[in-house]
Amino acid sequence: MANLNGFNANEVEPTTAFEPLPAGKYLAAITASEIKPTKKGDGSYLQLEFTVLEGDCKGRKVWDRLCINHPNDLTQKIARGNLSAICRAVSVMQPGDSVELHNLPLVITVKCKKREDNGEIANEVKGYAAKEAAQGQPQQAPVDDNTPPWKR
Repeated sequence: MANLNGFNANEVEPTTAFEPLPAGKYLAAITASEIKPTKKGDGSYLQLEFTVLEGDCKGRKVWDRLCINHPNDLTQKIARGNLSAICRAVSVMQPGDSVELHNLPLVITVKCKKREDNGEIANEVKGYAAKEAAQGQPQQAPVDDNTPPWKR
C-alpha cells in the first residue's frame, strides 16, 4: 500500500494517451538528457528528450538514443555523427556536458516505424538541422486537379 496524501482526482485533469507524432520536421529543443548503460552493460548511450516548440504538436516529446560508447564501431560512429549534427545545429561545438545542448532550438526530422517487439508505431528521430534550415524552405504548392501530373 502507498499513502496518496488525500489525492482527489476531481481536482486534476486526467492524462490522455498520445499517438506518435506524425512524420515530419519539427522545431524542438533538447529538454533532458542522461547517460545510461546499454542493455548488455557493454557500453552506454546518451538518451535525449526533445520537446516540440511550436505548431499543433507544441509541448509533445520525442526521444532519441545515441550509443556513443559501444563495442560495435559502426554503431558508435553513427551515434557520434548524430551527436555532431546536433552540436552543429545548436552551435555548441565542444560541449563538456550534455546540459550545454539543452533549450537550444533545432529542427528534428521525425519518422514513424513499427516496433519489432509489439508491432506498435513509434517515433524515431532521423535528422537534425539548425533552426534556420527550416526558414525559407519553399512550401509545396497545393495540387490543382486541372494541373497535368508532369507539372505538379
